[in-house]
Amino acid sequence: MLDLFASVNNYLTTLPWLELVAMLFALAYVILATQGSIWCWPAAFVSTAIYTIIFYDVSLLMDSALNVYYLVMAVYGYWVWQKNAQPQHQQNSSPIAIITWQASWHVKACIILTIISLVLGYIMATNTTASFPYLDTFTTVFAVFTTYLVAQKVLENWLYWIVIDTVSIYLYIEKGLIPTTVLFIINVIIAGYGYYKWLAIYRRSKVKEIDLSTIVTG
Repeated sequence: MLDLFASVNNYLTTLPWLELVAMLFALAYVILATQGSIWCWPAAFVSTAIYTIIFYDVSLLMDSALNVYYLVMAVYGYWVWQKNAQPQHQQNSSPIAIITWQASWHVKACIILTIISLVLGYIMATNTTASFPYLDTFTTVFAVFTTYLVAQKVLENWLYWIVIDTVSIYLYIEKGLIPTTVLFIINVIIAGYGYYKWLAIYRRSKVKEIDLSTIVTG
């Protein structure tokens, strides 16, 4: 019993609290994003500012660079969502107007992004001391693209996040970033929820458009 208490006490005293703070803000971002809340972007800004330092410290250089990009996108996303927010009297379940892109477009995008990932991964592998250069680059390149999809309110962004976050879990386990690993496990679950949440909102908006067009033409 004393050994168990000592182990718990040792874990708590050595817990990377800065990483925990970043994790909580990142979790808040994902949850708020599924609800279509514009406040997801300030939460993203705080978490990414911290993670920029954390990832650089453990030699996940592409992840560190990615978080610098996230900082910019947090500002951009807030601006886009605020600019395109529906007037209060038009809002139903979400202040955002969700769109969808054709599967053929996503296939082309994935092919291009994979090629970019391989090229940049090779450069990182041969010219830097980065850990897991190909996997790190893959998650970074796709996350750059997917963050843009979030800002543009593209429904399929959640499917990309499921794949990206699943790969990232392996990276963070290998680097001993336990709070971040837990965060990304939760993120995979939330991304699944986010997809179905946004899909329901998208379908309701289409039904309303059909009903409105029927009234106008009728």
